[in-house]
Amino acid sequence: MHTDPDILFARLWDAYRQVTPSAERIHKILGAEEGQAIVNDHIALRTFNLDPVRLEALAKHFVSLGYQQGGEYHFEAKKLYARHYEHPSGKLPKVFISELLVEQCSPALQSVVKNLVAQVNPEAVAADNFLYSGRHWEIEYNTYRDLLAESEYAAWMAAWGYRANHFTVSINHLEQFRTVPDVNQLLKDHDYTVNSSGGEVKGSPADLLEQSSTMADRVPVAFSDQTVTIPSCFYEFALRYPKPDGQLYSGFVAASADKIFESTNAGS
Repeated sequence: MHTDPDILFARLWDAYRQVTPSAERIHKILGAEEGQAIVNDHIALRTFNLDPVRLEALAKHFVSLGYQQGGEYHFEAKKLYARHYEHPSGKLPKVFISELLVEQCSPALQSVVKNLVAQVNPEAVAADNFLYSGRHWEIEYNTYRDLLAESEYAAWMAAWGYRANHFTVSINHLEQFRTVPDVNQLLKDHDYTVNSSGGEVKGSPADLLEQSSTMADRVPVAFSDQTVTIPSCFYEFALRYPKPDGQLYSGFVAASADKIFESTNAGS
């Protein structure tokens, strides 16, 4: 496992931007070339709740770097469970890890997912590169389509494997843009589609967190039988508000995250 968090996040970013070409373009329109620092609020990772790839196995890569568990979140309609992890220094990005509760899904989906996970070498899960290693299995396009009919999440995982599902711009650290609607308008002015599920701005000052996201880029992925263009990853934007003690809220809002998951929906 990595001993330097900066290297881990740099590798995660490299793998993410290779399938999310919009990310670097968005950096430019936010002013990165003019010296605006783009601070990453958090990343998100997805997995299945099966050995050897359960949430805890992914979390170990961060716990070994000093990260501690924060909140836990339940998404009953999507059959997901999640936790977030944060570093006590407050200087490293937060990490949001979710897992599909496979046993709650149809027997057909369970069979497919168990077959995929059976192809993962347990030793690979502890390797330095696991969190950005992509897919560890073969899958045909029609199998992806079958998963998609039941669970967007399962289909995305089956197609893309292990990589950051999104990075998140901290609006708190931007100089020119102070609000989520300001950032959303900038994105739309540059022809990006903003995720409108549950409204373009998810959360509120009362929740201490407001978020928005682009819809995922669409890029070609090589299935075992053909290459097809499907949704890959997306970019999120977060504005955090201070708690009564003056510290910025560091958790997540389940109702908002529920809608953010839909940024990878294939039908949009």
